[in-house]
Amino acid sequence: MRTRLAIKTHAIMERWFPERRVFLKSENDTRFIRLKSETQFLAFMGVSVVVAWGIVATAIVLMDSIGASNFRDQARRDQLMFQDRLNALSAERDERAVEAMVAQERFNTALAQISSMQSELLASETRRLELETGIDVIQTTLRSTMKARDTARRKVADLEAQTTETAQIAMAAAPAPLNLMSEALAETAQERDNMLADAENALQERDEIERELKLLRESNDDIFRQLEAAVAVSVEPLDAMFKSAGLSPDRLIAQVRRGYSGQGGPLTAISFSTRGEEPSPDQTRANRVLGRMDTLNMYRIAAEKVPFASPIRDAVRYTSGFGYRRDPKTGGRRMHNGSDFAGSMGTNIYATADGVVSHAGWLSGFGKLVKIKHDFGIETYYAHNSRILVKEGQRISRGDHIADMGNTGRVTGTHLHYEVRVDGTPVNPMTYIKAANNVFKKQDQRARK
Repeated sequence: MRTRLAIKTHAIMERWFPERRVFLKSENDTRFIRLKSETQFLAFMGVSVVVAWGIVATAIVLMDSIGASNFRDQARRDQLMFQDRLNALSAERDERAVEAMVAQERFNTALAQISSMQSELLASETRRLELETGIDVIQTTLRSTMKARDTARRKVADLEAQTTETAQIAMAAAPAPLNLMSEALAETAQERDNMLADAENALQERDEIERELKLLRESNDDIFRQLEAAVAVSVEPLDAMFKSAGLSPDRLIAQVRRGYSGQGGPLTAISFSTRGEEPSPDQTRANRVLGRMDTLNMYRIAAEKVPFASPIRDAVRYTSGFGYRRDPKTGGRRMHNGSDFAGSMGTNIYATADGVVSHAGWLSGFGKLVKIKHDFGIETYYAHNSRILVKEGQRISRGDHIADMGNTGRVTGTHLHYEVRVDGTPVNPMTYIKAANNVFKKQDQRARK
């Protein structure tokens, strides 16, 4: 069976590859090499395989070259587009930074005005209480004076009646007592007139005090309106800023109150002696304003502990945002947990909020990394630095220079990788940066109006 198959196979090969002889002639002899059909077939297949491999390899190289060229052109176009966009964002960021500084100065001025108005309000309230006490004294004196006046009138009437009855009897017998009676009657009438004049003066003084008290109440009402407007303008943007960053204002204020350690403590309500009576409307209104001012103070403390700032103040390019993107190393799709800012080597990097350094050193992938732990479960990452300027456990304030930009770790160029994590979960850092910028911008627009 095998012999017949071999014979048929050989016959087919003979048809396509007949046996050939290659003659080799020398001076003395002639020799030849016989090329069998099988040998020719193997040689043909080998050459075919080599040629096919060369064609396929050349096609792959050409396709890679064409694809790489297209990818480079697309990358170049994307780079130019990103650069234009980053330049615009950088200009806008600088503008927002200036607006933020102006808004901060205006915010400090408003706080100073509120403090001055509060002092003036306390002084006015004290003056009002003094006037109310004076009115009570004057009214008591007026009642006593009017009572004495009525008594004097009754005495005068009695004297006049007695005088009328005895005048006729005493007229003939004793003219001297009549003169004494007339003098006493005149003195009593003069005393009556003096009491009436004192009563009129007391009434006029009471009217003047009531007018002054009315003016004082109108002044207090105007001060209250100004305080309420100033507090509302200051509190509402900060409340919106925390909400836009996904933070609960009530939770922040409660946590700040639990851990407050500043000078003087939170603001307390105004307390006056009311002799067991209900607080007056002015006292209730003042306490409500002080409550809003206390909230404003808590917001100010919380804002220092939340990363509402940019980690870089120099002109840089925003090269990558938070979310899924194409990995520049592997080309695959993966999650990017922060924002990248590209700049020159050694660019200063600043802390975005008060906190404590929890890591300052090398970490795989991040290179030279600084981690800062803030209040409210927030932590910020500053990666790929060329130099670290802080130590683990060191307390940091917002705006402190903590590192220099570099290209350590898993990078393709010099840049800062900035992350914000809340309770261990990465969130978009631009949410916090834009939240602060939007609030300062709105405050500036309100001030211009």
